[in-house]
Amino acid sequence: MSIEERICNPRKLGEISWPYLIAEAGVNHEGSLDTAYRLVDEAKEGGADAIKFQTYRAKSLASKHSPAYWDPTQEPTTSQYHLFSKYDKFWLKEFESLKIRCDENDLEFLSTPFDIESAKFLNDLMPVYKVSSSDITNKPFIEAICNYGKPILLSTGASFLEEIDRAIGWIETANIPLALMHCVLNYPTENKNANLKMIKGLKERYEHRTIGYSDHTIPEEMRNLETATLLGAEILEKHFTHNKSLPGNDHYHAMDVNDLKNFVSRLSTLIESLGQSKKVSLSSEESARLNARRSLVALREIRKGEEINVVDLTYKRPGTGISPADIDDVVGKTTTRTVGEDEIVQWEMLK
Repeated sequence: MSIEERICNPRKLGEISWPYLIAEAGVNHEGSLDTAYRLVDEAKEGGADAIKFQTYRAKSLASKHSPAYWDPTQEPTTSQYHLFSKYDKFWLKEFESLKIRCDENDLEFLSTPFDIESAKFLNDLMPVYKVSSSDITNKPFIEAICNYGKPILLSTGASFLEEIDRAIGWIETANIPLALMHCVLNYPTENKNANLKMIKGLKERYEHRTIGYSDHTIPEEMRNLETATLLGAEILEKHFTHNKSLPGNDHYHAMDVNDLKNFVSRLSTLIESLGQSKKVSLSSEESARLNARRSLVALREIRKGEEINVVDLTYKRPGTGISPADIDDVVGKTTTRTVGEDEIVQWEMLK
């Protein structure tokens, strides 16, 4: 299922199945097209459905006096403007090349625009738009993106419900399909702050919407993504790098190709173990159903023609005879032949 189809076809509340996986490369290419190609290749190798970059110019994104909001022990740059200036080298030509590389890998290309100019040229390269948490209150920018008529992934980090509702209203006015991404704007997000139950809360409040999760916790075993899936997240997004040991804001809390492979393997096992929601007796249980259940058994020899009394019966395994559930239909009947002591009672023995 494509990202567009996933946004436009939300699952019902309580339904759980395989999520759409986005490897968020952001600007972890650090201005190198070869590194960006590697990220595309490794995202595909790891099992992602899409890779997402970020498109911006520092001068249109942040003032020169914008303070940092990330962990300074991991990224010592104290100005947003100065940090973004390091990584804003990719533009139309580079993203066209990355789109081609994604197509060659059968991987969907996405990039979050942070200005009108990049939103305009990205329209020809991707099927949906991503609006970052930082722009959820940016009415003119959201309305400009709506003009392209494509589905929107709206991240909800650091937002109150009234802010989400207001942004939804702007998007609904344009009749644009929309998915909401639970997100916590901490880099990194401590597990105690992940608040994964907000996924369920969003699904309950916006039950006709696709709900996803954008994760900023330290990868480790990425159990938070598994939990998010169980809580109903239909789209999963996590920062992605080729080298977690590199300095910088988005490397240390990102997954790499091995993290992604391990997660996909565990998620496959998890989804398989969930099975179906309707309770039935499975074919794999048939032997146990037959042999571990009980049948009515004669406590003594019951001669042919005798009327069966309740004290003549007990119940033992296997369940190949008359079930104890039917004891009321057995008591009072007479036997068609002699039933031996400890013999399993069958319907053909009765009349």
